[in-house]
Amino acid sequence: MTDLLYSETDDDLRAAVRSLLADRADAQTLLGRIETGDPYVPGLWKSLAGDMGAAGLLVPEKLGGQGASHREAAVVLEELGRAVTPAPYLTSAVVATETLLALDTESAPVAELLAGLAAGRTVAVLGLPLSAAPDAEPPTTGTVTGVADAVVADVFLVPRADGLHAVPAAEATIAPQTPLDLTRPLAAVTTDPAGGTRLADAATATAAIRRGLLAGAGLLASEQLGLAEWCLEETVRHTRERHQFNRPVGSFQALKHRMAQLWLEVVNARAAARAAADALATGSPEAPLTVAVAQAYCSKVAVHAAEECVQLHGGIGMTWEHPAHLALKRAKADQIALGSAGRHQDAIAALVDLPAPA
Repeated sequence: MTDLLYSETDDDLRAAVRSLLADRADAQTLLGRIETGDPYVPGLWKSLAGDMGAAGLLVPEKLGGQGASHREAAVVLEELGRAVTPAPYLTSAVVATETLLALDTESAPVAELLAGLAAGRTVAVLGLPLSAAPDAEPPTTGTVTGVADAVVADVFLVPRADGLHAVPAAEATIAPQTPLDLTRPLAAVTTDPAGGTRLADAATATAAIRRGLLAGAGLLASEQLGLAEWCLEETVRHTRERHQFNRPVGSFQALKHRMAQLWLEVVNARAAARAAADALATGSPEAPLTVAVAQAYCSKVAVHAAEECVQLHGGIGMTWEHPAHLALKRAKADQIALGSAGRHQDAIAALVDLPAPA
């Protein structure tokens, strides 16, 4: 039976991550970093990934990781989503790590990469656009655009016609692009077709990449959940403090109805996101369907929550100084990350044998 509840371990992990982010990457710090053009907070990844061990949650202990599951990784992503944190957790600790775990982990190059990822020493990024859905066909060209977190990657996992290759970032050409979400930089990555170390053959690589993207899409729902929760909580707090006609604006019936509706959507999103994390953690055969449902729903809830946050904050919500715009941009960017809602709805239709009308 699907377990949607959080454990005591989950709560402890959440508290630790939230405390770290509040201390090192609060909203004002993040806004200041955005202005510099480099959103990544120095030292934050080392603290989160290495010192706290969050990067190794999905890696078995025998390979140097924590031996936890997708449920714990989902908790980390909820907190990263709440704070709109610029960190390569989704791309490296989830997508790249899951891709490598689907390969021969007894192979020295794969085991070495996994050990580096688990310890937070290495950031690996799959050489695919952020928009790639789990069922997407990997490109085999030398240049890939829209690669998230490429600017902080140490190694790229590059799909080619003959399989999957590990290419050091020093041997790739990385051209930063202008993203909508300034907290998740994108870049065009060009690699030498003859460079890098071959990790797997073509068939194994295709299956591994799909596993990595499926895990990424499923846990992205937790990031979207965390973002939506922050937007709702921040909006409720603001409307309690903001007064008009000598009354809190949150007491006006129209606004109460809007926030109540959003609360219902967030509760449903939590159920969908937790179901996806649990399905991935238990290796359920229903994981592709559960992930598709979570993404089709949670991506829309995150955008709606961010829009309501901006609107119900009034004029201040439209300013650069308030973090609401960061939440809205992350939500909009996540809406097409790892497959759009429409793409996942098509996947649901195919998985349940309910094709759309011709």
